[in-house]
Amino acid sequence: MFAEAKGTRIYYEIRGDRGTPVVLLHGWGCSTKLMEKTAEALEGEHRVLLLDFPGHGQSAEPPEPWGVPDFAACLKELLEQVSFLPCAAVGHSFGCRVAAWAASQWPDMFTKLVFTGAAGLKAPQSEEAKRRSEEYQKRKQLVRMVERVPGMKQLGEKMESRLRQKYGSPDYNALNEEMRKTFVKVVNQDLRECYPAIRQSTLLLWGDADTETPLWMGREIEKLIPDAGLVILEGGSHFAYLEQAPRFNTVVRHFLTEE
Repeated sequence: MFAEAKGTRIYYEIRGDRGTPVVLLHGWGCSTKLMEKTAEALEGEHRVLLLDFPGHGQSAEPPEPWGVPDFAACLKELLEQVSFLPCAAVGHSFGCRVAAWAASQWPDMFTKLVFTGAAGLKAPQSEEAKRRSEEYQKRKQLVRMVERVPGMKQLGEKMESRLRQKYGSPDYNALNEEMRKTFVKVVNQDLRECYPAIRQSTLLLWGDADTETPLWMGREIEKLIPDAGLVILEGGSHFAYLEQAPRFNTVVRHFLTEE
């Protein structure tokens, strides 16, 4: 099904016809497809809503570069349209960014939260990362100089493309120009101040081998959210919720149904 929310077209599905509502929020570069196993585990006891965030899956791109607050407002508008509030939320990575912002701004929107591999804290920049960033900025200035020379714009564009491939993240390089602007706004927002404002009981499930959002982030978020508990999935990567789906889904089902 499709709906219009915040000026863009959103794809969503609703599974199950009884029980408390739960929305599943996928990570960046993903879609409803990666939340299928969780949906199947929950739909017998809950009404489950899956959606593709704008710029992902079958949904249209945002009408302009968005940050986390825009994605949160879009989510809220969609859930209001389909009478799905209040609900619990299960988020992965980027989906946790959106849920954390929404929970901190609209306290009655969610009943419970489940975060796995939650993105939202900015890691301290290593010396190597600083060096690469400085090197990238210097070379980018050179590219800009080349582009300003009459007849050299095409060469400058090729040079810039090579720079992106060398210095940009895979997520960034996979995007078109407009979605890159959105990606930069999203990843540059630190949500540290949002977590203490979250009043819902929050379950954190984290793979201890996660290199995208390392375990220290989970431990830090557990400290920041007043009512949070951390469950470590041994050997799990950033996608531990898929790698260890039976265990993950069992823990989530128990958490969502307990009083």
